[in-house]
Amino acid sequence: MSVLAENLDWGVGRKTILRDVSISVAPGETLGLIGPNGSGKSSLLRLLAGLKRPLAGRVTINGQPIARMTRKALSREVAFVQQSAATETSVSVLDVVRLGRTPHRSALSGWSAEDEGAVSHALGRVDMLGHRAQSWQTLSGGERQRVHIARALAQSPRVMFLDEPTNHLDIHHQIEILRMVRDLDLTSVIALHDLNLAAMFCDKIVVMRSGAVFAAGTPRAVLTEDLLREVFRVEAEVTFLDGGVRPHIRFEHDPAGAARSARVAAVEDALAPGYG
Repeated sequence: MSVLAENLDWGVGRKTILRDVSISVAPGETLGLIGPNGSGKSSLLRLLAGLKRPLAGRVTINGQPIARMTRKALSREVAFVQQSAATETSVSVLDVVRLGRTPHRSALSGWSAEDEGAVSHALGRVDMLGHRAQSWQTLSGGERQRVHIARALAQSPRVMFLDEPTNHLDIHHQIEILRMVRDLDLTSVIALHDLNLAAMFCDKIVVMRSGAVFAAGTPRAVLTEDLLREVFRVEAEVTFLDGGVRPHIRFEHDPAGAARSARVAAVEDALAPGYG
């Protein structure tokens, strides 16, 4: 299912957050949104998912303007995974994932075999079926993100939007979750901070700066040393892996960044080969 944004403007009061933003995502494609803090990534995701309405421009899903769709109808097509969510309520993993079936049920309808099948399938896809009775409070950060994604999958969406789904996770769980999302056979748009992870898992990348699209294209075409210097104001060396297809960034004068790159490479070697 395709996603198209045309000439989007959005802001709060007199402050413009996004201006004249246009992007396209092909069916089955994984698109990464990157950019400095405050560049508009999260706001754009919420416009694409229909959680906010643009001041100008439009978003279409498979050619249909989302502004003409009811909230329930849109929720059957798209799912949104936020950075993190916390609750003090004592709930189980199963309770959380069952919330994803809300768009498919009426106020008077009972829990159906179709609902149960969708929930079990979603838990299985994120490898959390064995944790269905476990309390939410006992889960690790990586497990909680898996449950968030399972809840989204229980909606049976064809498009998924994820706002920094790997935030605050260790590198192993970052790679594990992004690898899982990429393999879900959905159209997906992911806002990410880590440029090497964006290069590793995204088919296309859109670079945001000051509320506008600065560059868009394949990771190889977009993630250049000149762009990193101009947009992120860092000096970096870009080399290429996977036969020259995937860029790998090493930040100069940044021991922490170099160590992070080394950890990424180490985990890649430990997991199944081929991130392509």
